[in-house]
Amino acid sequence: MRIQVRRTGGFAGIERYAEVDTADRPDAAEWHALADQAVAAGRSTPPLGVPDGFAYQLTVDGKTVYCADPRLTDEQRRLISKVLKEGA
Repeated sequence: MRIQVRRTGGFAGIERYAEVDTADRPDAAEWHALADQAVAAGRSTPPLGVPDGFAYQLTVDGKTVYCADPRLTDEQRRLISKVLKEGA
């Protein structure tokens, strides 16, 4: 499974992108469950965020959804943090 996160917005407006491929990871099942939950709660179009807040584009195996601060689910927040931390 390929998980991609694109973060835009924020005070400085700097875009950040990272992706993780779970193919050879021993914790792949955890990533899959988290990604499935995060995508299920996403929207098909970018939501309105708050001034200086972050907006996110999550793409999991070619399916793209959108979400924004401060209305992230716990699963979206965890997935985004993990991908931005561990992804390339």
